[in-house]
Amino acid sequence: MKLYKIKKSKIDNRRGLYATKDIKEGTKIINYIGKIITNKEVEESAKFDNSKPIYLFTLNNRFTLDGDFHWNTAGLINHSCNNNCDYEGKGYKVWVSAIRDIKKGEELTCDYGFGFDKDYKQFPCKCGAKNCCGYIVRAGSRFRINKKFAISKKKTNKSL
Repeated sequence: MKLYKIKKSKIDNRRGLYATKDIKEGTKIINYIGKIITNKEVEESAKFDNSKPIYLFTLNNRFTLDGDFHWNTAGLINHSCNNNCDYEGKGYKVWVSAIRDIKKGEELTCDYGFGFDKDYKQFPCKCGAKNCCGYIVRAGSRFRINKKFAISKKKTNKSL
């Protein structure tokens, strides 16, 4: 029996993966599959434009895994600021594992790991988690957005 099934996602109203049974922390759930391409191909291809969905994993300083294929079921895992899974990898392989116990029926989510840069506002987050900063930005960088909001809130309150 597979550890997941495809259902309508509560996060983005499209599709997501949901646990078909309780999953223990550390369990390998699904492989993230695709085509190995060079980082140069990523830089030069119009396919990898931030205005479209992108399913890329940098494997090393030379290669990237392009998971933008209909048979990559792991590509249906949505981002959450309170994720229950994480991406792991070794060599040219990437998989999704549980980072905490997951209950049957719970949506499988990962932190997409997007960096905080000038384009972060292009990627609004819809996860609804209590710790959500409003944008798909990796956990280690969310404080920058929260700090930015706190500063702008102070300025607004002072002007009132």
